[in-house]
Amino acid sequence: MPDAELLRSTLRDEWHLVPSEITALDDVLLSRGWEVTAGSRTYVVRLCDPGARLPVEAGLVATERLRARDIAAGEPVRTLSGSLTAQTEAGAFAVLHRVPGRRLDGGDPVDQQWWGDRLGAVHRALQGFHHPGLRSWQPLDAGAAHLDAEPWLRAAVTEAAAAATRLTITDRLTYGVLHGDPAPGVFVLDPGTGRAGLLDCGASGVGPLVYDVAAAVIYAGGVPRAAELLDGYLAAGPVEAGELEAALPVLLRLRWAVKAERAARRGCSQGLRRAREALESAPG
Repeated sequence: MPDAELLRSTLRDEWHLVPSEITALDDVLLSRGWEVTAGSRTYVVRLCDPGARLPVEAGLVATERLRARDIAAGEPVRTLSGSLTAQTEAGAFAVLHRVPGRRLDGGDPVDQQWWGDRLGAVHRALQGFHHPGLRSWQPLDAGAAHLDAEPWLRAAVTEAAAAATRLTITDRLTYGVLHGDPAPGVFVLDPGTGRAGLLDCGASGVGPLVYDVAAAVIYAGGVPRAAELLDGYLAAGPVEAGELEAALPVLLRLRWAVKAERAARRGCSQGLRRAREALESAPG
């Protein structure tokens, strides 16, 4: 997490924005975010890992495709030099215009329908989207040194990754552009127009679309609490019910392994504990 001065100085130097108000967005796995008011406008600011600049720029370009298909999505604001992002010691910053509307509540059944619907619509709209910054699907490195942080960690991550690999070999999965962090707070609903959209498009890579659904289900609190989310997704997205049912348990386990790996990298003991509990209770 950068200090406030780095955030303010980057916005000032790279975008000529002087914030009058900064509000942290809900935590997601792959980035940090803020809503920033500067002048009469509100922006969304994202900070990703230093090595993730190109995938983030792919996501910023993907928002143009979404808007062209009548999906409300944050419009990138280029830096003073014309770049989509600004690289700093803390990582790559991106700024987008804030889409109108309130952020969705992942525990509300109606909001869950919107959440699933918009995630499905995004997946469908980005079919065929190409960008050199999109990564192949490699959500974790089972050989990373920080997986020695806990005695159980490396084996759990390796097993989850192996199960996902087997799934991709034995099952015909629907691939496409992954958001990577489809949390409810990334999606918004404008009560005045009834139009739903998303603040930003992560575009973390190209992989099985059910992996994004698994990430959303975890944000919803697990499968028992995600019925409306799944219904909304199946109605709007390109993945059929049979594929979702078969792949979701395996990719839920993989997402928890990714969360465990990230927690170990950041030295977050609470995150490691939650991931371990989820992995130990996961089927298979």
